[in-house]
Amino acid sequence: MRLDKFLQVSRLVRRRTLAHTLCEAGRVRINGAAAKPSAPVKLGDVITISRGQRRLVAKVLAVPERLSPSQQLVEVLGRMSVEDLKSGTRDSGLGTR
Repeated sequence: MRLDKFLQVSRLVRRRTLAHTLCEAGRVRINGAAAKPSAPVKLGDVITISRGQRRLVAKVLAVPERLSPSQQLVEVLGRMSVEDLKSGTRDSGLGTR
């Protein structure tokens, strides 16, 4: 699945056009490398989105076919912190830390 579409379907970004713009501006990275909107998203990829002073890091646990109910979002993404990236561990869901 294309990165811009994945960002919209996973609800990391509200609109696909915004996801496309963020990718073009170099604000989205896959596994540490800047990614184009058409970059493929695979299981296990780590996606980083930088917006101003905020940075979101998520690990892809599943690649959905289409927009799904928000209850299933936890099954798609795992929230990660900088410490998790350094140690190689991850949280099992989107719960708070």
